[in-house]
Amino acid sequence: MAGRKSQKSERSPWKLLLWTAVAGLLFGVLNIGYPLENMLRNSRNTFHVHKARGDIVLVSIDDASLKKVGRWPWPRRYHAQLIDALTTAGASRIYFDVMFENRTNPVDDGQLAAAIARSRRGVLAMRSRSGLTDGAVVESEPLPILRRGAAGVASISFNYNYQNAVPQLDYVMSTQGRLVPTLSADLAGKTGQPESNYTVDYSLDPDSIPRVSAIDLLEGKVDPRAIAGRNVVIGTTTDVIGDQSFVPGWGRMGGAYVHIIGAETLKSGRTLNLGWIPAFLIGLGAVSFAAYRKRGAVQNLILGATAAALLVVPIALEANLIFVDITPALLVVAIVSAVFASRTVKRRGMVNTLSGLPNLNALRVNRDGRNQALIAARILNYAEIAAALPAEQERQLVEQIVSRLRVGAPDRTLYQGDGGIFAWFESPEQPFGNHIEALYALFRNPARVNNLPIDLSISFGVEVGSSRSLSNRLASALVAAEEAAHDGLKWKYHDPETLEDASWKLSMLSQLDSAVDKGEVWVAYQPKLDLATRRIVGAEALARWTHPEKGPIAASEFIAAAEQHDRIGKLTDFVLETAIGAAAALNRKQPDFGMAVNLSARLLGDRGFVLRLRAMLARHRLAPELLTLELTETAALAGSGQAFDMLAALRDLGVTIAIDDYGTGLSTLDYLKKIPASEIKIDQSFVKGMLDNRSDLVMVQSTIALAHSLERKVVAEGVEHQAVLEALIDMKCDVAQGYVIGRPMSLESLSKRIATGRRSSVA
Repeated sequence: MAGRKSQKSERSPWKLLLWTAVAGLLFGVLNIGYPLENMLRNSRNTFHVHKARGDIVLVSIDDASLKKVGRWPWPRRYHAQLIDALTTAGASRIYFDVMFENRTNPVDDGQLAAAIARSRRGVLAMRSRSGLTDGAVVESEPLPILRRGAAGVASISFNYNYQNAVPQLDYVMSTQGRLVPTLSADLAGKTGQPESNYTVDYSLDPDSIPRVSAIDLLEGKVDPRAIAGRNVVIGTTTDVIGDQSFVPGWGRMGGAYVHIIGAETLKSGRTLNLGWIPAFLIGLGAVSFAAYRKRGAVQNLILGATAAALLVVPIALEANLIFVDITPALLVVAIVSAVFASRTVKRRGMVNTLSGLPNLNALRVNRDGRNQALIAARILNYAEIAAALPAEQERQLVEQIVSRLRVGAPDRTLYQGDGGIFAWFESPEQPFGNHIEALYALFRNPARVNNLPIDLSISFGVEVGSSRSLSNRLASALVAAEEAAHDGLKWKYHDPETLEDASWKLSMLSQLDSAVDKGEVWVAYQPKLDLATRRIVGAEALARWTHPEKGPIAASEFIAAAEQHDRIGKLTDFVLETAIGAAAALNRKQPDFGMAVNLSARLLGDRGFVLRLRAMLARHRLAPELLTLELTETAALAGSGQAFDMLAALRDLGVTIAIDDYGTGLSTLDYLKKIPASEIKIDQSFVKGMLDNRSDLVMVQSTIALAHSLERKVVAEGVEHQAVLEALIDMKCDVAQGYVIGRPMSLESLSKRIATGRRSSVA
């Protein structure tokens, strides 16, 4: 479980380091941090912004030039005029970032060719691009008539990234079997190997590059001293034409800026790109050293210093054209720092150190729990169990408790307190009574620690929601769990605002009383099958409540609430009156048809109950032996006296007494001797699990054998599968009840089933 994993990680930091190294390697190899890397590099560039050398001049075909000359592309006579003007001004070389690969009119083409030939300083542009369909490389070269008089050809091709930026530039391009220098490398006078590139230093301020407007040059408004002895690049800068690139840290600019910044980078010296591996290894080494330090302050110091170094040192390196990628190393530091921070949180008391579950302090600060129901579970004998177990075995015990509490909700967040306290939140709209009862049934099976069976006694308390603090609500839920244990109940509500709030949950009991009078509460009948004759010989009467606004209300909720607040009498009288009347009517069609009704143990203290029951039987003319009273909440019968006197009076009246939910609570052999019951009803949790759980199967077999030895009838409830039914027949069980035989139905449906004489589909 989580706590064990955390502790093992602390004892064995190599596991943490291994997974961290794998994550960092994947991060670096797959280049996942590329966008973040660019952001960090742009931030570092701001610390060493520098100006251009000034020996490269940009002749900008800008908005003013485009407006004055006209639409693009210009007639080539204007480019001829630019060459003549630049040559006259003494430009060293004239580079075109404009393509001349197609013919226009012969006059203009001839004028441009003549100007290039006169100048002997023009370097024309060529580019290559991949075909759109077959991936073939298409070369675009200047017209031969232009190229004959040129000083050379330079490639203006780029490789863009996701931002439309150019992080690296090539030295040379291979085209048609020959090497062509790139514009930036030719400008800088540098050479390199084919397919080699360099990282562009974008800390250079583009605004520091000398620039003149093409229209000013054409109109003779440019001082020749701004041109003389310098290399010149003629390129477009207006976004109307569209030849724009993203210059990191500066924004969108004409592509000519990229070439010039690249040339300025090469003029500053050779660049060195170390990649991500050196920083990654440094980061991994630092976190490894920190992981083996036991003092948290030292760990934090190492990790903090490493992160700072990774952020700061590259500033100095990149100022000297040494480029390094740091995001994989930062990821390594971040992962280890997060793990250490998580352990710090645990040490500060938000996590149970034994199990790794969030503790009750974490519950108290959970803001999301304010609008949810709070359920507390208390292992009543946890303290005496824990006192006899070493820490490792106690951890195993907690693991089993947690796995049971998560049945049906594997993603549930459980909070663990000391002394066997567990808690969680539930949606207040959920009918969680059924789920709590199912959890209660799970805990009847002993836990096993080192093959030692350990019986667990559990109770549940529910706080349905209020405006009070979570600390107070948790205390209320725990009080409810204690009261449930004291009263022999599986679970119990606790809501201090019941009398003040008119909302549904808090007014349920008062609405239940009126619902009986209004006819909203009705009785359903679940048939019982005699396994010897395969005939329907009886039914169990079950209270149902259909609310006019909320629809069907779970019986487990309103019956449990009525019992817990001593308001079960009116509901029981209604069900008895209805069920006895139904039984009398059914017996006119099928003699000896029995009817069973649940009887709360709380009513055994009602001295008038036997008299009311006698009157009901007489009123409907039903033989007492055809009525079975099933005793629920048997823990209330732990003592003797008035309750046993009431049972004796019911036996003398002639009704059948059945022990319901056998196998839970106080259903022991001694208990069977005290209760004048002639029928034992095996709890459905054992019946449902008997084919999958050997202990459940043994429980069912032994109960049938015990009951028959005491000359008592056995009823198995919760029979939902044919295989279970067949197994019960083989065990000589007397009666079965469950969905495979028939679901709870109306009296009309039950009458039709009896009238047609159909046997159950499973018989």
